[in-house]
Amino acid sequence: MEKINLADVLVGKKMEPRYLEYNWRDIALYALAVGAKREDLQYTYEKYLKAIPTYGTVPYWGTVNVRPYQWMPLPASMLADEIIKPTTSFLNMDHEIIMHRPIDPIKGTFQWQDEITDVFDRGDGKGAVVKTKVKVRDEAGNDVCTNYSTTFFHEAGGFGGQPMPKSSVVIPDRDPDIEIDDYISPVQNLLYRLTGDTNLIHVDPEYAKKMGLETSIMQGLCSFGFSCRNAIAALIPGEPERMTRMAAQMSSMLLPDTPVKLQLWKIGDGVAYFRFMNCNTGKAVLNRGVFEWKK
Repeated sequence: MEKINLADVLVGKKMEPRYLEYNWRDIALYALAVGAKREDLQYTYEKYLKAIPTYGTVPYWGTVNVRPYQWMPLPASMLADEIIKPTTSFLNMDHEIIMHRPIDPIKGTFQWQDEITDVFDRGDGKGAVVKTKVKVRDEAGNDVCTNYSTTFFHEAGGFGGQPMPKSSVVIPDRDPDIEIDDYISPVQNLLYRLTGDTNLIHVDPEYAKKMGLETSIMQGLCSFGFSCRNAIAALIPGEPERMTRMAAQMSSMLLPDTPVKLQLWKIGDGVAYFRFMNCNTGKAVLNRGVFEWKK
């Protein structure tokens, strides 16, 4: 039986337009959800408040405007569910955020419409990857940030599509220039969930087991936010508004109650590569990461 060409069916598909109203409490909650410490008052105290740029990823996995027990609004990549009908959990493979302007930390409205831009074929039995784009605007229609993300479906390869392009980031074969130790708390998944990612694999151990996982796991974008906060502290301390771009591959799963480490390599003017490491296993949670900033 000939397989459906997923690219022909899915590329260009969009979800309905959405919006999210937020205020300073949401900005502070996000900072705490990605590990802000007691001394990080610029992220948690409204007197000095600045937004961690990766707050702009929140629209990707839905909004906080959901009722109890209601499934989160899904990103466009989940339109593939109707065709693939996966029996195991889908996985995020990478994420990229490009900042166009700083996020207003006191209050604002995000407006966006996510769409599928590409579907890549990893081969028969090796799965398919759906790439989506989420451009986030403020209430005046100004571009705030653009997100690109890929979602891996185990059961959809071999339809004759284009192969997934490889990352151009090569981590240097030398010790990191900077290492920052941190810690994922036992309730970090629950705290991050309050920012909008209500996927059950991050809260319900039984559901996670049904999806082929050992137990409920950390959100990949929580690790992304941890990395952003620590990279800012190391490279542009006190000036999150200078970040222009951040991207990384999601390489392994992470559980709550785990020590972690951000490794940074300075590559050039305004560019650093990074890994976000699980200190218990020695594995990279995020790999081939790039962090860019302006003068």
